[in-house]
Amino acid sequence: MVEFGRYYINFIRDIFRHIGEFFKGLFQTFAGFFVNGIKELFEKFMLASLQFTLLDWLMFVMVSIVNLIFIAVIVIKIVQFLKKYIKFVKSELEKDELVSEIAFLNQKTIELIDEKNKILALKVSNLGINPDQPEEDKPEETEDVSTGRFVKLSMVDEEYQFQIKRIEMTEEDMISLKDIVTRFINFSASRLKLYYNRKIISAFFAGMAASHTMILEGISGTGKTSLPYAMGKFFQHDAYIIPVQPSWRDRAEMLGYLNEFTKKFNETDFLKSIYETTYREDINIVVLDEMNLARVEYYFAELLSIMEMPDADKWLVDIVPETKPGDPKHLIKGKILLPQHVWFVGTANKDDSTFIITDKVYDRATPIEINTKSEFIDAPPTDGITMNHQYLDSLFRKAQEEFPLSPLAKENLEKLDHFITKNFKVTFGNRIMKQIKAFVPVYVASGGTENEALDYMVARKIFRKFEGLNLPFLQDEINDLSKLITKLFGKDQFEECQEFLTRIKKTF
Repeated sequence: MVEFGRYYINFIRDIFRHIGEFFKGLFQTFAGFFVNGIKELFEKFMLASLQFTLLDWLMFVMVSIVNLIFIAVIVIKIVQFLKKYIKFVKSELEKDELVSEIAFLNQKTIELIDEKNKILALKVSNLGINPDQPEEDKPEETEDVSTGRFVKLSMVDEEYQFQIKRIEMTEEDMISLKDIVTRFINFSASRLKLYYNRKIISAFFAGMAASHTMILEGISGTGKTSLPYAMGKFFQHDAYIIPVQPSWRDRAEMLGYLNEFTKKFNETDFLKSIYETTYREDINIVVLDEMNLARVEYYFAELLSIMEMPDADKWLVDIVPETKPGDPKHLIKGKILLPQHVWFVGTANKDDSTFIITDKVYDRATPIEINTKSEFIDAPPTDGITMNHQYLDSLFRKAQEEFPLSPLAKENLEKLDHFITKNFKVTFGNRIMKQIKAFVPVYVASGGTENEALDYMVARKIFRKFEGLNLPFLQDEINDLSKLITKLFGKDQFEECQEFLTRIKKTF
């Protein structure tokens, strides 16, 4: 044991001796280079320069300048790399801080919910009801069969007298998509003093063909809420405008919930609006005003998933576990069948008071940007239109037949998709391609061009995802993407995509 102890001590000493010799040799190497080495190189130069001719000195100056430029370029590249790295690290740290802040806010939300439940229990106890009392000991509750659990929905039943409202169209109302766009622009200008350009209105109708959810986004005061409002007036059935509250955390805030104490369903205006659409055949628009005041994917995710089902008979919204006597007529097995002729239009501002709309929502919706007010239009007095959803669907189908996506456009989109997937790890995907194929024909039938429609969709459905990438590291790829778009679609085409890429370059 003593011998091993001596060996181990010597072993440790040898290790530290070798480490010391390594650093000593390293220091001597650097010292030798920066003191003796540089001095020796300078002395050799001075000795050799005694034999230099005029031509030799000129060569010396030229070589020195080239070497200095080379060193300067290396130093600049190193500094640029360090700046990008520091910026990247800083952004990652900010993300970590945001995650911590979200966790803190979630904890506070749970505490507030607990406090709300305690207050509710206190109110119930003041009414003489003990929520913890066994069911057999509670007094019998008498159900108001005349109204049932759903007061507002039962009122809708009575208003429509349990009959679907039929829409009778006249010959004057049976017009083309292009004429509908023109008629709406003139109607809103002459009757409502609201002015819209053809591109936005064409995109709105094309968006209706591509998805049952649309997002109108942009700066405040540009008429985002006014557009679906005007559409409701134009189709002679007012849009349902539902203000989104910052407190919306789940579907119950939007659809309502069954109060276990009163045995009544706490109905919302949103639930009433979608239930009323089951009694109608015309165009129905439900507006979620300022939809990103709360997290959209929290309260609206279920409806987004439902509307993606290919079978319209499966568009069932769960309301209660089962149907009871006195419940509304169109509440079947506790569910409401969402009609095909209802469109959800969300308005969204981009400022510090709102949440970011995630890709899950954007991918399933048609985004339309409204950042400027349109100029005054001196339109002749124009009336609205009476139209059932079957006729509008027939116009969409006719556009698909007459203006399908051209083979050249499909080929160019595939090339663009391949380049973006390879260099940016972002892909079009089947869902977005399906929306593009539905959007483009209707946009063309409304008076636009194919390239204009493709530009509109690619800029808003694909390029928007670039905002989440580390763009300073992708300068070359962005420049190459701009050149590829020009090569595929033409120099003066895809203005919105090129403008987006130019705006990105200015941030570098």
